[in-house]
Amino acid sequence: MTPSETYLQKLGLKDKDSIGTNDINNQKEENETSRRSFFKRSAMGGIALGGAFMFSPIEDIVAQSTQKVTRYGAPSDLKITDIRYCLTAVMGGTAIIRIDTNQGVYGLGEVRDAADVRYALMLKSRILGENPCNVELIFKKIKQFGGQARQAGGVCAVEMALWDICGKAYNVPCWQLLGGRYRDKIRLYADTPESSSPEEQRKLIKYRTEEQGYTWLKMDVSIAKLKGIPDTLVNDKFWRNAQGNLAQWGDQSNMMSYGNTLHPFTQIQITDKGLEILQNLVEHVRGMVGYEIPLSTDHYGHFDYNNGIRLGRALEKYRLAWLEDIVSWEYTDQYKKMSDALETPVLTGEDIYLLKYFKPLIDQRAVDIVHPDLASSGGLLETKRIGDYAEENGIAMAMHQAGTPVSFMACVHCAAATQNFLALEHHSVDLPWWESLVKTTDGRKLITKGFANLPLAAPGLGIELNDEVVKQHLHSSDKTYFEPTPQWNDKRSHDRIFS
Repeated sequence: MTPSETYLQKLGLKDKDSIGTNDINNQKEENETSRRSFFKRSAMGGIALGGAFMFSPIEDIVAQSTQKVTRYGAPSDLKITDIRYCLTAVMGGTAIIRIDTNQGVYGLGEVRDAADVRYALMLKSRILGENPCNVELIFKKIKQFGGQARQAGGVCAVEMALWDICGKAYNVPCWQLLGGRYRDKIRLYADTPESSSPEEQRKLIKYRTEEQGYTWLKMDVSIAKLKGIPDTLVNDKFWRNAQGNLAQWGDQSNMMSYGNTLHPFTQIQITDKGLEILQNLVEHVRGMVGYEIPLSTDHYGHFDYNNGIRLGRALEKYRLAWLEDIVSWEYTDQYKKMSDALETPVLTGEDIYLLKYFKPLIDQRAVDIVHPDLASSGGLLETKRIGDYAEENGIAMAMHQAGTPVSFMACVHCAAATQNFLALEHHSVDLPWWESLVKTTDGRKLITKGFANLPLAAPGLGIELNDEVVKQHLHSSDKTYFEPTPQWNDKRSHDRIFS
């Protein structure tokens, strides 16, 4: 083993490609002075030293107090040196990115579920050499490259990773950098399981609420459930695919398919018979979960706001927590009409990028709850700004999340720092290996009885990847694992959007 490899091993670095020879030499020099500088640095970082801990070897003190985060130099000297990625099998292909620095401190981010990792990789040439702790500056530099929904995935992934680095560099959790915390654990909501029989579904719901401990559930109330039942829908046959389905996530190449046609333009209507069947579906679930547990609904199908109002009124007596994304988010006037017509809270936002595009819904009181997905809305700070603006206008915030534990933990930190937060979605609750994709740097459990545990002291996001587990669950289309990406180093355009 070479001296460099030996030193990498001492530092706990597994990938020697992630750090250069000059960086290793700098780290050696800094290690020589660590005994003299440690106590000064630990006091600045808020590390508490007491009891027998004070008399431990300096290496043990550093290892325990910094939770495996190695600080090789001043945060003001940090520079971004690389962006790398791996593509997990979560949600059909969700990419985790890693931003590396000249000091060996790295940050993890995530490109929103099923979005192209190239949304993030094309930003590499724009941020190389920047100090990652200048999060807002870098965000303003790259936010022009984000769009609505999954097109924002690259910008948001970079923003997450920058906060992770910044927290590690200053030895504080990300929630502290957002202004502090309102709560120590984050309430989660999970999908209500479906089954072929009422008896089996009752068992599944009992498992979800009693054994898993979830205190908030969500269920689909989709017109797709009316397949094969005559006289329940008007004009649906025109839109069905070769398999006879209303495929909401159908052929993306066919712009005239049902899934790619906006809600007002299908002219599908729900008959009274169809409404009664959907109402019975909700009544059945509400009867099993009772009224102590909030029950949200989603994924109704593509029909206009008039039918949305009719469906909402049919479900009114079940006191649902919200009606989610009845029509596309940009129809502010239609949301206003639905919100005024219904007692049940109306909600949207998982596909909205930036506070700027939430403001019309909030200013016009067109929704009762905003519902950003941090991996689309702009990252941690922008999502907190969305929540704070909604709070000023008497509107609550829930959070959508359907990715890996990386974006999940970014949401956890943001939710902890936002006062009007209600609940965070956990989409992979029944995926047995999902939690084991990461390990917490402070030894806490990721989730306990339907609540996410907030890292109270662990720096950054408070997680590291469990490399072996992640490698077992890479997407079949790309089995690479954080390999160098020199092909994305060069900037080839003038990006300024004003003259």
